[in-house]
Amino acid sequence: MAEETEDRKPQIILTGDRPTGRLHLGHYVGSLRQRVVLQDSGDYDRVFIMIADAQALTDNADNPEKVRQNILEVALDYFSCGIDPEKTCVFIQSQVPELFELTAYYMNLVTVARVQRNPTVKTEIQMRGFNADIPVGFFTYPISQAADITAFDATVVPVGEDQLPMIEQTREIVRKFNATYGEVLVEPEPLVPQGEASKRLPGVDGQAKMSKSLGNAIYLADTPEEISKKIRSMYTDPGHVHLEDPGKIEGNTVFTYLDAFCEDRHFAQYWPDYQNLDELKAHYQRGGLGDVACKKFLGQILEEILVPIRERRKELEADIPRIYQILEEGSRQARSAAQDTLARVKGAMAIDYFADEELIRSQADRYGSR
Repeated sequence: MAEETEDRKPQIILTGDRPTGRLHLGHYVGSLRQRVVLQDSGDYDRVFIMIADAQALTDNADNPEKVRQNILEVALDYFSCGIDPEKTCVFIQSQVPELFELTAYYMNLVTVARVQRNPTVKTEIQMRGFNADIPVGFFTYPISQAADITAFDATVVPVGEDQLPMIEQTREIVRKFNATYGEVLVEPEPLVPQGEASKRLPGVDGQAKMSKSLGNAIYLADTPEEISKKIRSMYTDPGHVHLEDPGKIEGNTVFTYLDAFCEDRHFAQYWPDYQNLDELKAHYQRGGLGDVACKKFLGQILEEILVPIRERRKELEADIPRIYQILEEGSRQARSAAQDTLARVKGAMAIDYFADEELIRSQADRYGSR
């Protein structure tokens, strides 16, 4: 834990995922491995990770069982990858009702036009095929997200570049609230992963988005056989027909994955013909190197990464009640933190009627009560 001093503001992280499916390599590259690093860095006083089931229900209200079942899947993926409940508070969004009360108050600080201008919301609406039938809960989820972040006084929110408009909207809400009611809320800063390798991985079919619905994801819980099959089908360079043909690495999914996962040490261990990825790329580009060999190399690297995750998950699956106990305790801790924030918010808004002794006393004097 970071060292506290009188003039130092506590550093707090809030991040999370919607439980709509098992987590895949895209999640691992984009957020999971960074979360473990941040958790273990000692730079943060508290780390909160939210399983955003209420947000998932905004476009899955007709299938709550999907969300219900995937809460456990997401939790298992978290802990298998190294999220430590002794260092990180993992909680379920719906079990912290204070978040929804904060959302209701923040809704009065945001116009419909402002939400409509949010680029992330516009993209998500288009991606899901919503028109005039967009659920209100989905439409207003930037406001809900602001409640999630501010409830824990988060100073840092790890996000991808596509989520930056959401954080900016949170910052606007914080500024509007503080200007109206006084300095109560903490304005968060986004933390964006650096480098191309940390950005969203494409699906194995080359599509920009890796997802369950598209059937193009490699999941953290996949078996070796499933992973091998997916790698063999991975999109490469369609013009690289013969071994001697020069190949392109731009848009070649195998090399995108190698950029994300390959280290120099992997060559000494699995492919000593090359010293580093640059040498491999150069050979592929000039011709004389087949896709099958590159895919085999990638498979060996991914297995090295996924074997300990898979083994840890198997251990965790042996005591599922313990996983729910961890989530219950995390939700209790999260609720305690959110209650403190909500109390400050209600006090600033002058709606903490029963806690305001001065109000009660002045009204008693007004009516001559004892």
